[in-house]
Amino acid sequence: MGRLTRDPEIKYSQGATATAIARFPLAVDRRYKRDGEPNADFINCIAFGKTGEFIEKYGYKGTKFVVEGRIQTGSYTNK
Repeated sequence: MGRLTRDPEIKYSQGATATAIARFPLAVDRRYKRDGEPNADFINCIAFGKTGEFIEKYGYKGTKFVVEGRIQTGSYTNK
């Protein structure tokens, strides 16, 4: 659960049936706070289809959302 840090970016896929793709950062407060550490984590999220359309309609900076999904991380090293 967190708040949007900016308005979501909405795009639609190309093809026979356009699918909504919403990208938005979510600021999630940390449960335990230590001195000198940030109070929140900023998680970049992507929502597809009906969920993306919902974010487009009701999401704006400061809106609180509860998100369910999976976290996928990756890295890339260029030669």
